[in-house]
Amino acid sequence: MAKKNSVNIKKGDTVKVIAGKDKGAEGKVISVLREEHRVIVEGVNRIKRHTKVVNQGGNAGTTGGIITAEAPIHVSNVMLVEGDGVTRIGFRRDEVTKRRPDGSTYTTTRSVRISRKTGKEI
Repeated sequence: MAKKNSVNIKKGDTVKVIAGKDKGAEGKVISVLREEHRVIVEGVNRIKRHTKVVNQGGNAGTTGGIITAEAPIHVSNVMLVEGDGVTRIGFRRDEVTKRRPDGSTYTTTRSVRISRKTGKEI
């Protein structure tokens, strides 16, 4: 199993499903569930949930029916889309200059995500 919270996919990324019943589908990441190593992708792994009518709380009751929603998919079954293909994600440390509140500057490093295929920053 991967180390704790090592999910390289972020909310808003466009990913392609590489395994499972929705293989080949592309979509935008709606949310990331880091602890479970899962992501929810727009239009992928859709499930139907049957809901009851709830009349508690006066006007705040929910109507019953069948709701279609996206279920989480494991992060190992998706790859980041870059250009017209997919790529793996790497990290690089870049030197940056930062400014302190008193006006003085200092250099430090920050981590940036890069494409393993092209080496460009994501």
